Amino acid sequence: MKKETWTELAIGALNLQAGNSVSNLTGTWRSGRKPEFIEDNCIQCFFCWLYCPHFAVRVEEGKVTGFNYDYCTGCGLCAEECPTKEKAIVMVKEETKIIEEGKK
Repeated sequence: MKKETWTELAIGALNLQAGNSVSNLTGTWRSGRKPEFIEDNCIQCFFCWLYCPHFAVRVEEGKVTGFNYDYCTGCGLCAEECPTKEKAIVMVKEETKIIEEGKK
């Protein structure tokens, strides 16, 4: 069996609209876990913001205030990088509801 060359392969996984991250809400395919912010434990080190690959950590007036779940994929890097003994970010199971067709 002859392998296809790259010029013979069908186009796949190609982003034809570069820079479209604002319109592509990556939070729709979250891992089943989501971060929960515990403000009292936060020392405002911004490690969560720095390490978040999807820029889902909300910062308002120079302080971490929570998460934009439209972009959070539940990877857990924010919780992993939180340096405090009592974590300011913990990963919790996300409850999802399946809407049956025809019912709302």
